[in-house]
Amino acid sequence: MEIERCSLPGIGLQHVFTTERGRRVGIVSHHSGRRDVVVFDQDDPDSAATTIVLTSEEAGAVAELIGTARVVERLAELHRHVEGLVSRQVPIVAGSPYDGRPLGDTRARTRTGASIVAVVRGGGVVASPRPDFVFQTGDIVLVVGTADGTAAVAALLGTR
Repeated sequence: MEIERCSLPGIGLQHVFTTERGRRVGIVSHHSGRRDVVVFDQDDPDSAATTIVLTSEEAGAVAELIGTARVVERLAELHRHVEGLVSRQVPIVAGSPYDGRPLGDTRARTRTGASIVAVVRGGGVVASPRPDFVFQTGDIVLVVGTADGTAAVAALLGTR
């Protein structure tokens, strides 16, 4: 998909793409953090048919919703191409030794060979969480590696 990027002096940036069905859609990223989703008129590609104004918080929530699905899609695609690679969703349950502790404390990759690639929390996703990311009860940890490695991470996080 081709995305056109255009600087809007004094406002921010505009990114425009055309959907598979031929609709032009733009995202205007204001310096303030506000985002405008623009659907252009089919008869006049320079005129907006509809504009949806999102606060910074709303834009972040929409991005997380879309991003969560993309992480899962990309992992499924990886599984099709790499034999022996599996992913596992590991919940952080009450009583887990890592509830309230940072990811770095687990030393999961060093200890198991598997990688924690994302954490789903409250409908959003934290892709590639940093070592200082603190787990909470209810988090779903997405682990990628061998079957043995992902099982070892599940055991480490307190889920068998």
